[in-house]
Amino acid sequence: QSKKTSVMSTATSRNEDILVLFDIDGTLTPARKNIEPHLKEMLLKLREKVVVGTVGGSDFVKQKEQLGSDVLTFVDYSFSENGLIAYHDGELIHSKSLSEYLGDEKLKQIVNWVLRYIADLDIPVKRGTFIEFRTGMLNISPIGRNCSQAERKEFHKYDLEHKIVPTMVQKIKEQFEGWGLSFSIGGEISFDLFPTGWDKTYCLNHVREKGFKEIHFFGDKTSPGGNDYEIYVSEETIGHTVKNPEETLAEVTKLWLQ
Repeated sequence: QSKKTSVMSTATSRNEDILVLFDIDGTLTPARKNIEPHLKEMLLKLREKVVVGTVGGSDFVKQKEQLGSDVLTFVDYSFSENGLIAYHDGELIHSKSLSEYLGDEKLKQIVNWVLRYIADLDIPVKRGTFIEFRTGMLNISPIGRNCSQAERKEFHKYDLEHKIVPTMVQKIKEQFEGWGLSFSIGGEISFDLFPTGWDKTYCLNHVREKGFKEIHFFGDKTSPGGNDYEIYVSEETIGHTVKNPEETLAEVTKLWLQ
């Protein structure tokens, strides 16, 4: 579904007035897996028509793992950690960190609370890396990010029924109310904690001055609470909800590649 109507690009030369941004997990790749060659091909073809960027919650290392070490050569903009780390034309243009923003004392209180909460959780499986400290956010996982792919799927199924992650998000919100923090559930086993405004709309700070006439965004977690929601509903973007990479391919082909 597309949120607003779009001016279609039919010219053979590249339209520098249109920016198309893609979420990564579930949009360009299956969750936590690598991009398929035909999706990479789509990005290359699309880049001949319009300006192209990726915006993911994960760090740049993970983005390179999923999209390929040459990612900066086939997109114009690469935003990792929602744009706190930003590359344009292969150059780093911006970097900002959570520890600078919150300070170590507050950060420590959050980490201590999370570890205590997870310690008291009764869930079928716990592995390791319950908190991943990223540049601009904490990624918090009750099962632990070291779980196998099979354990990840099992936990996701269990969580849909028992609401472990949504309940934890609700509790941590109450605990740190007034701290200027936001939370979003992305992927299958975890949620992110970050300063309010550091959601995916943060990446738009780096493209405003370019004066794009249209900014399209493709994402799969576009419902309230999902980590694509804020940028999807933003007045600055034309939002497209997709369920998987094949839907992304179909929608992009229909709009620009026919």
